[in-house]
Amino acid sequence: MKLSYTDKALRGTIYALLTILAFVTFYPFWNSFVISFNSGSDTALGGITFWPRDFTLQNYEIVFKDKQIFSAYFITIMRTVLGTALSMFFTALFAYGLSKKGILLKKFYTLFAIFTMFFNGGLIPYFIIVYSLNLYNTFFFLILHGMVSVYNMIIFRTFFTQLPDGIEESARIDGCSNFGVFFRIVLPVSGPVLATLGLFTAVFLWNDWFIPAVFINDQNLVPLQTLLVQIINAGTTANLLNNLNSYAQSAVSQTVTVKALQMATMMVATLPILVVYPFLQRYFVKGVLIGSLKE
Repeated sequence: MKLSYTDKALRGTIYALLTILAFVTFYPFWNSFVISFNSGSDTALGGITFWPRDFTLQNYEIVFKDKQIFSAYFITIMRTVLGTALSMFFTALFAYGLSKKGILLKKFYTLFAIFTMFFNGGLIPYFIIVYSLNLYNTFFFLILHGMVSVYNMIIFRTFFTQLPDGIEESARIDGCSNFGVFFRIVLPVSGPVLATLGLFTAVFLWNDWFIPAVFINDQNLVPLQTLLVQIINAGTTANLLNNLNSYAQSAVSQTVTVKALQMATMMVATLPILVVYPFLQRYFVKGVLIGSLKE
């Protein structure tokens, strides 16, 4: 079909606006990436845009000399993996129960769960509860916090209600219990929604810095993003430099700046979760449309 002049102009304008939007969105990340590979003293002169002017790996060498980086990596990875797995399991189990007909007080439980999405007791009462349960400053709390997401539960429930009744009926005829149907039938066919919501949960847990900053006081339990916030603080950066050996301190005084270290640390904290996206991207189109169509 041949496009008119007006259609071509409109399409060109849309492409131009999308290109500008993509550039504005991506450039700050790319510039930070470039600065992390550029000499700090050269970066201080300005003019670093798309490519490193004085390429160096010294920023990353100094960052990885801090042993707490590896500890924070371990805590973040464990929290993301365990937290995502447990969140998907308990949220899906909760949603599966609410998707069944004839459940006693089903509407009450649904409204009660939705109520928590809009209202909460506030940070101070939450802190008091966490402290009174001896969960303050524990790794278990990092996993327990936000284990059941009401928003994800609603998406799970919508997906489960669209499953054909014949699938579960045939499984029950074969002798499956409720848990057997859930584990052997429901979860295996829920790949797209599990992958989509699992990735969203993993990204949230990986990027969450505020909750650990409030409820974790032990530096050995601090996740990577919280450590990054601390490193951005000038006082913490100074402490980081003081822990380096004499060679590293000499290098810092000559070529490395606080900004260069901040950019390198930010890349170390951000790149791993970005690598995961391409492998699960094929589930997005189907996963995010769950509930929009009904057969």
